[in-house]
Amino acid sequence: MSRCIVIDRRNAIMLIWIFVLSGIRQIHTDDKSSTSSLTSANNNEVAPYVIRNINDTSQQLAQCQNKAHLNCSELLHPCIKCMYNYTCHYGQELYVNCTALHQVECQGSRWFWHQMNCRYCYQTEKWQQSCDLKSNCNSVNGQFYKTNCTVHSDVFCLGNRSFTRNVKCNWTQGYRWSTAVIISLTLGGFGADRFYLGHWQEGIGKLFSFGGLGVWTIIDVVLISLHYLGPADGSLYI
Repeated sequence: MSRCIVIDRRNAIMLIWIFVLSGIRQIHTDDKSSTSSLTSANNNEVAPYVIRNINDTSQQLAQCQNKAHLNCSELLHPCIKCMYNYTCHYGQELYVNCTALHQVECQGSRWFWHQMNCRYCYQTEKWQQSCDLKSNCNSVNGQFYKTNCTVHSDVFCLGNRSFTRNVKCNWTQGYRWSTAVIISLTLGGFGADRFYLGHWQEGIGKLFSFGGLGVWTIIDVVLISLHYLGPADGSLYI
């Protein structure tokens, strides 16, 4: 009789352990399911955030000195880092959470919000960018050249703040269109207009041919008037 009771107790203990282990396994399965559904919901509804840290170079940090009198919310790039939403819709207005770099001294809360428009830095307006301009390009023919551009410090955007883009030549060396027209009308027969614009070879030819017996002179007047003939270095008229 006692042996039966012992056996029953053992069986009861085994059954209890089986129920406990089953319960733990079920809870673990439920946790996985809930985590999976949360991840799916995050992918479909909640936009994940990506932290883009600013390179803590000495040159950038030098721009962040003497900021102790400012509120942290007044700081701009490169003195802050922000948590950007990389799955937002283009053109959407949203707020990003930013914080001052730990090397920067400022007043008030170091965490703050900034409003921004959802777009990458290379998609910002041209007046929001600073580009390295070149003078050795042909602006008369509408030539483009690739150069480095950086968005202004007060612009909040996605991706790299420095990038390359094609910029149209639009520089000038001080040549005035009105002056070129007057010279072409008065002294064009002697090639003075060509000399003024830097076309020396054509100017010499025009000089010794007396303006192509007047025909070349008339043609140059028309070309300069229509802005078709410009400075030889490719710059624009003032």
